[in-house]
Amino acid sequence: MSSEQLLKILPERYTPADREIIERAFRLAKAAHGDQKRESGEPYTSHCLEVGKILAEMRVPPPVIVAGLLHDIVEDTDVTLEDVRRDFGEEVATLVDGVTKLIQLPRVSRVGQEESILEEEVEETPGISPIDWEEITSLKRQRHYDLSAETWRKTFLAMGEDIRVVLIKFADRLHNMRTLRHLPGSRRQRIAQETLDLYAPLANRLGIWQMKWEFEDLAFRYLDPAKYREIANQLAETRAAREKELNEIIGHLETILKKEGIQAVVDGRPKHIYSIFRKMQRKGLPFEMISDVRGVRVYVPTVSDCYATLGVIHTHWRPRPNEFDDYIAAPKDNFYQSLHTSVSYDDGKTLEVQIRTQEMHQNAEYGIAAHWRYKEGIPQDEDYERRIRYLRQLMEWRLDVEDAEEFVDGMKSDVFKDRVYVFTPRGDIIDLPAGATPIDFAFHIHTDIGYRCRGAKVNGKLTALGTELKTGNQVEILTAKRGGPSRDWLNPHLGLVKTQRARSKIKRWFKRQDREKNIQHGKTLLEKELHRLGVGDINIDELAQQFEYKSSEDLFEALGCGDIQLGKVVNQFSLVEEEKEEVVPLEAEALSEGDVQVLGLKGLLTRLARCCNPAPGDEIIGYITRGRGATIHKRDCPNILNIRDKERLAKVSWGEPESTYAVSVRVTAYDRDGLMRDVSTVIAEEAINMPRVMVEVQGNLAIFDLTLNVRNVAQLSKVLTRIESLTNVMEAHRVRPG
Repeated sequence: MSSEQLLKILPERYTPADREIIERAFRLAKAAHGDQKRESGEPYTSHCLEVGKILAEMRVPPPVIVAGLLHDIVEDTDVTLEDVRRDFGEEVATLVDGVTKLIQLPRVSRVGQEESILEEEVEETPGISPIDWEEITSLKRQRHYDLSAETWRKTFLAMGEDIRVVLIKFADRLHNMRTLRHLPGSRRQRIAQETLDLYAPLANRLGIWQMKWEFEDLAFRYLDPAKYREIANQLAETRAAREKELNEIIGHLETILKKEGIQAVVDGRPKHIYSIFRKMQRKGLPFEMISDVRGVRVYVPTVSDCYATLGVIHTHWRPRPNEFDDYIAAPKDNFYQSLHTSVSYDDGKTLEVQIRTQEMHQNAEYGIAAHWRYKEGIPQDEDYERRIRYLRQLMEWRLDVEDAEEFVDGMKSDVFKDRVYVFTPRGDIIDLPAGATPIDFAFHIHTDIGYRCRGAKVNGKLTALGTELKTGNQVEILTAKRGGPSRDWLNPHLGLVKTQRARSKIKRWFKRQDREKNIQHGKTLLEKELHRLGVGDINIDELAQQFEYKSSEDLFEALGCGDIQLGKVVNQFSLVEEEKEEVVPLEAEALSEGDVQVLGLKGLLTRLARCCNPAPGDEIIGYITRGRGATIHKRDCPNILNIRDKERLAKVSWGEPESTYAVSVRVTAYDRDGLMRDVSTVIAEEAINMPRVMVEVQGNLAIFDLTLNVRNVAQLSKVLTRIESLTNVMEAHRVRPG
């Protein structure tokens, strides 16, 4: 694509001066990037042009297209931000700076270049075996995940400041997805998964349907190519017959509406492969039975025409039960508006119809960017400002969270999820993420109400604080006169708080408390968990360093105020145990024959290393000990990564291991009716088998000695927490043999 082609598709409202500055921006990008190539071999400026084209199709203001053409010029060339500011003005410089801050961490093309360079270095370095390379790539994947989370944290923060920066980022990712075939398979998979998990939901929340569906279809193409081809082929096989059938339906519908005096444009709905796949999964139906494979859209001039059209359609064809949605009277939370209905057409098969005005259609396709298309010449309008306020409200906790992984999890829980709409006792509507609880509701109403929340009524009935609210519920919060939140609210196993908004406010409350109190509470939490899980001596200072805290007191304080979840620390217990000789751990648990296969060394004794505690499903490697067989480690175990004696490493793989491990657990409680039933219910709900139960009653105390088949430490920790939360239970902990 040439710069002339870009100029041709610019909106007509662009002045000669606008076109001149866009052409000048392209000339600078071309000169600055010079001979830089993409993975496809094309000049890098082709990517700049495509980003500009995507933005031009959205009809964004000229400075956004200029910034799109220059979006990585500061990062990848000798051009400075001051050069951009001097030649293109402050607005363009601010946008370029915003995008540059987003891509200073690896993006699609740059991560690819770094990986290629690293591969070449490894191949040229003598003494590095394929096993070592696998270890390096494993760590590299984790590093990329951490950097990706940080990139997304910056993206969301930028979205709260200037949505135009995120639109440029979207255009950048969309063109990268369109050319993803040129990258190696593993990188394609990773980038496609990130696009499906993050970019598509964010586009949906911004209401940009045109980008959402393309992100989804392109990602699906690389994540499940077999299923993608299967659905695409089925669509292709039926295309001719379907188009003929749809043309007849469209002509019939237009004729009927014209007779009723309604000016309407009717066309067929686009067929998005991923949406068809999701519906097949959700309804458990084959391709042939998915109703919206055959659907039409009707565009009319006014809202009243929408309802008139609906009446005409329902008069001529019988509507299907429970398949009508009025998103005009009650828009979706991303401001989408349309009427949806399904009817039984003349041939007896389902026809899905969407009815909307042209303005609604622009909003549906381009979301938050639609006001630039439909209201050209208006720099701002109330609808646009309303969308921005809504997004900022959803993300009001964003500045309180510094951990990138927690930030992205918060976006998934508070922004990407579907919404529920509940009522206050006075009838006010409160918009919450799906899965929200009464505590989330309380913090949404007012921070102080959240702190003093002690109970809740839903539809007039007392309910547990962990109850998931449903659309239409009326919620009343019962408060104490004074006091603060419970630390149990931050326990993810109990599910009392689901939104990042509430979690951030709870953590802020505990941070304000006395440091010594937090340190003591965190220490108590950790010691109790070590005791419950039967874990031996732990070097707390080394454990703190694993989480980048300067001292054990800093770790205790973080645990005490909720900055770090206890479950996250649990998964690190086995990584810091001391060893007595080289990298061979003090103890290892013997495996039964067939649990692990040592390639080329049949019959060798194998034992699990306690320094990294590998479990079935982990990527593993063997270390041949002196006289004690092979010790099995995780591939990313620090001991293995630092080993000097590489010749003693052996490739191993899991054979046919049992999926669970037997753990002895003791539960002490005050005896009551139904206690055994409640304990058994919790264990069953966690899908844990309990092959052995012994109960002893001593006066008013009941002691349960159980054997539980658990998959890992995290599952054990969760079930012990839930058991301890039962009425009358004093303690639940693991019992080590001897």
